[in-house]
Amino acid sequence: MKSNYIKRLKKEIIQQHNHALLSGELFFAIFFIFIIWLFFILSPGQKQQVKIGSSYMTMNNSFYPVINEQVENYVNNHHGKLYNRDPALNVNKQVEEINFFIHKGVSAIIINPVDGNSQKLENALHKAKQNGIKVVVVDSQTKSDRYIDCTILSNNYRAGQLCAKNLLKRKKHANILLLEHYSALSANNRIQGFTDTIKQAKNAHNYHIVGKINTYGQSEITLPLVEKYLKTGQKFDTVMALNDQAAVGALAAINEAKIKRHISVYGVDGSENMKKLLGVNPNATATAAQSPINLGKTAVKTAYKLIDGKKVSKKITLPVFLITNKNINKYNAVGWQ
Repeated sequence: MKSNYIKRLKKEIIQQHNHALLSGELFFAIFFIFIIWLFFILSPGQKQQVKIGSSYMTMNNSFYPVINEQVENYVNNHHGKLYNRDPALNVNKQVEEINFFIHKGVSAIIINPVDGNSQKLENALHKAKQNGIKVVVVDSQTKSDRYIDCTILSNNYRAGQLCAKNLLKRKKHANILLLEHYSALSANNRIQGFTDTIKQAKNAHNYHIVGKINTYGQSEITLPLVEKYLKTGQKFDTVMALNDQAAVGALAAINEAKIKRHISVYGVDGSENMKKLLGVNPNATATAAQSPINLGKTAVKTAYKLIDGKKVSKKITLPVFLITNKNINKYNAVGWQ
């Protein structure tokens, strides 16, 4: 009897031991799985993918693809997702694109507004802000910055000033044709910088604005409009264009019309096309150069800072400089600076 009791006790001890081993193994298995899960969740590579939306007034201008290339490179290097759309100078289409970005759940929108005065566009940006999306405006401005986290642009007013100062040094009098883009606030600032500098000159009465054309900053629109203006017989010896695309269109129109008199043509951007014409085409005079490369890099880095909850300046202004037909040899005519 005593022998049976000992056997039974031994069996119970063995069962308890086996149960304890099983419980311990189960505990360590669960603990191990928990550690793996925790590592997976906290691993930097497993953070939620950052999504960015970008929309520029038109991609039919080499300036904006260069900006977007910098944005795309940075987003790709940080394993994010970029949605880029082209409104093709249509504000209604740009509003649709913002709604698309909201639907995709982007964390930030980098935008170059088609029309900085548009209430429709402001309403769309308000909706984006209500969805917690950061908004960075690049290379232009909006009339109101209520829904804008940061505006990044070149010193557009200064660009106009540089062109005007060069004109004042070169000519004692001038009849000037302005090529504008009325709905683009950055373009308006350039023209304003130019005209203000002319008005403030000691001999301002020798300089006259003889005409204005809304070109939308597009070469293919500018060319026929300038050709038409030339046919009116209105004489001008200087062209101030809001950007290089409009300047190149004007130069083409002047060549097509076989105008023999010298016409000084100024642009803004420092584009490859304009730089190649400086020193070759006698009418190509100067371009106030900006850097789409730096604009793009600054815009995307600012967007990521905002997403991370960091503080940034409300406005960031990048410098411009003048490239002329006299100093073009100091600059690389290929690509952008």
